[in-house]
Amino acid sequence: MQEKIPVNLVVGDRTYRVKIDRKDEELVRKTLRFLNDKIIEFKTNFAGKDMQDYISMALLYFATEQNQTGDFHIKEEQTTKKLNSWSNMLDRLLDEDEKDATPE
Repeated sequence: MQEKIPVNLVVGDRTYRVKIDRKDEELVRKTLRFLNDKIIEFKTNFAGKDMQDYISMALLYFATEQNQTGDFHIKEEQTTKKLNSWSNMLDRLLDEDEKDATPE
């Protein structure tokens, strides 16, 4: 069984604490670096209301690249599953943040 390690991942201007397989750490960090570089690129070159706009643009770019032949060889099904997994994780984390911010 793979050992899960806790890591802090920063997407845009938010930090997420997640557990990942140790063997995936390098790939996750590399992907995150690429994603954040794209976010900065879009923020520099395009108008947007908030960070969510730039994150959406970067994720769309990333997903489009995954579907092209060439440098990226990840299958569409795997990409969709990973994006759905990230989306669900972000939804859970945002729900937790909202609960923490709600006065009792």
